[in-house]
Amino acid sequence: MLPTLAALLALAAAAPARPPEDVYFEQTVVSSTDGRAVGPGVSSRVWHAAGGRMRMEAGGGPDGAALILRLAEGKAWRLDPESQTAVALDVTRLRERSRMDLGLAGQLMGSHETPRLSELREDKVIAGYRCKGYRLRAGAAVMDLYVTRELPLGMEAFAGFLEWSGASEALGPLLAEIRALRGFPLQTRSSVSLLGEVHETLSTVTRVRLGPPRPGLFEPPPGYAVVVERPFAGE
Repeated sequence: MLPTLAALLALAAAAPARPPEDVYFEQTVVSSTDGRAVGPGVSSRVWHAAGGRMRMEAGGGPDGAALILRLAEGKAWRLDPESQTAVALDVTRLRERSRMDLGLAGQLMGSHETPRLSELREDKVIAGYRCKGYRLRAGAAVMDLYVTRELPLGMEAFAGFLEWSGASEALGPLLAEIRALRGFPLQTRSSVSLLGEVHETLSTVTRVRLGPPRPGLFEPPPGYAVVVERPFAGE
């Protein structure tokens, strides 16, 4: 359960030079093809703290399935609350999966082409924050971003994760343009035309909280059995 492309774009936003490193946000992601929703959408919760620590949790409620990363220590776990197990993951393998997925996403988003930036006429209020709208075009891809400057968030806090995940190299000029907006995207709508169909993803941040996380958030919970990830067939 690695972050979606939209979540990584939110993490990549640049803002003030001295941002806090501890942040929590909730987001919903809805995908559609030619205007028809593909499934009910996905909710996620993301925590980030100093030292390359991240937790990504599926669903809108607490204590769901989660992925914990402690990149500075080379550790990662996938939590399964139903079986009360924490699967210790191979961080190198996880990193390669992320880079492959993001590399494909970057190609579909036209990251190898020079993006064209324009402003959108209408502003929005999202999660209680005023946002300015921008549109990026690159090849067959279009991305609308609504960015707020009311949050003291910057990519300095997330630089290690963006490098580890492959986002920096996969998104290339597209990421550079987004970082130049100097804000935190609270809504991202990405669409790409592929084989005659328009595939769209709408990501909306519904809540943001700054400040230190609760103790124990970035480690397996007490009582969970820790097991080692099994290699895939053929590895």
